Amino acid sequence: MSKLLNSVLIANRGEIALRIIRACRELGIKSILAYSEGDKDSLPVKLADQAVCIGPANAAKSYNNPELIMSAAMAFGADAIHPGYGFLSEKADFVDMVEEEEIGFVGPKADHIRLMGDKIAAKKVARKAGVPTVPGSDGLVSDADEAFKIAKEAGFPLLIKAAAGGGGRGMRVVESEETLAKDLDEIMSEAETAFNDPSVYIERYLTDIRHIEIQVLADGENAVALGERDCTSQRRNQKLIEEAPSPAIDAELRAGLEQAAINLCKEVGYKNAGTVEFVFDNTEDKYYFIEMNTRIQVEHPVTEMVTGVDLIKEQLRIASGLPLSITQEDVQIKGHSIECRINAEDPNENFAPRPGKITQFRTPGGFGVRMDTHIESGYTIPPFYDSMVGKLIVWAEDRDEAIARMLRSIDELVTEGVVTTAPFQAMLLDSDKFRSGDFNTGYVAKLLEG
Repeated sequence: MSKLLNSVLIANRGEIALRIIRACRELGIKSILAYSEGDKDSLPVKLADQAVCIGPANAAKSYNNPELIMSAAMAFGADAIHPGYGFLSEKADFVDMVEEEEIGFVGPKADHIRLMGDKIAAKKVARKAGVPTVPGSDGLVSDADEAFKIAKEAGFPLLIKAAAGGGGRGMRVVESEETLAKDLDEIMSEAETAFNDPSVYIERYLTDIRHIEIQVLADGENAVALGERDCTSQRRNQKLIEEAPSPAIDAELRAGLEQAAINLCKEVGYKNAGTVEFVFDNTEDKYYFIEMNTRIQVEHPVTEMVTGVDLIKEQLRIASGLPLSITQEDVQIKGHSIECRINAEDPNENFAPRPGKITQFRTPGGFGVRMDTHIESGYTIPPFYDSMVGKLIVWAEDRDEAIARMLRSIDELVTEGVVTTAPFQAMLLDSDKFRSGDFNTGYVAKLLEG
């Protein structure tokens, strides 16, 4: 019978590093924090059992340097490395290094990261597992004849995507067959120039969608789904508000989404926490798999609030070789949770980052309120990383009460010295569109235009 890890090196910073430190402390696991010079005065450094400076503030020379992370783990005799999210969390080559040194990784196998990081391969695996995917090509498209054949089956409008693209780059919408051949040729040339890879694939372009994701936990043999998160409130693919459950998903749809996510995990023998992402077509009430994130997500607290399951602790148990502590029958969705990602950004200046010193900081409180943050009064948000101030999460018996609680909490939040997104998020929450629950991924942009 396996036992819990003795020590974990945390290869991350900010609120997620603090979140992992706290979970380790409660489980009796020693936390070792690898930090950069830019974070030497941060709260995670103060609260970790041990902390080691691995390099300068430049992430390429610290948090994103695999050799430095490995050296720290070996020097301190860490049993495992927890990458958090971002940085090295989905770098398969880094996980290869970890596995070669026989150090544990609080995450999936390198092969699973590669598989799910390959859009075409992941789509093929999903189809094999019986998971619905967006109508389109089975693989890469190499010429116009093939593109016309796909168009006839999938229908217009179509979306041509560069296989190596991401973050909104390397995509083009095609409205009709008149421009299909020209668009295909041009996007392949652009992909070659931008990504050194001309490979593209084609999908139907869905115009009225929600972004729905299913949280999963798997130990290599068993897998459970913990309901959905609705991440439709976003701007330029950056999530602003997340909630669980989704106001658009009923019990039947939820059961289908959960089973699809579980089937995908079992198909590959997945092991870790993960998020299976779907687009939900509002026009047809259908969902389609788009990708799987093989790490803990920023928005994981909303799932924790409605299920009562500590996802970080489950990650640590899985990495220790222990089976899941819960079954699917144990998972009960109760109430409603909302999370606001509050960043030091100026919504009036196109959300430009505004790092700086926080002269006064006060977090909201009360029943059902949680603030995941590494910020203290007097802390300076450094310009080297993302500008997250923290994640404000609320829970309530229903969605209306959760909205009211979040608005009250934002009103209590004090972040003097920096401009944040909180007032903009309050405006979204209080809008008729958000309150109705009837919206799609384009509604934030329309509110900004209006």
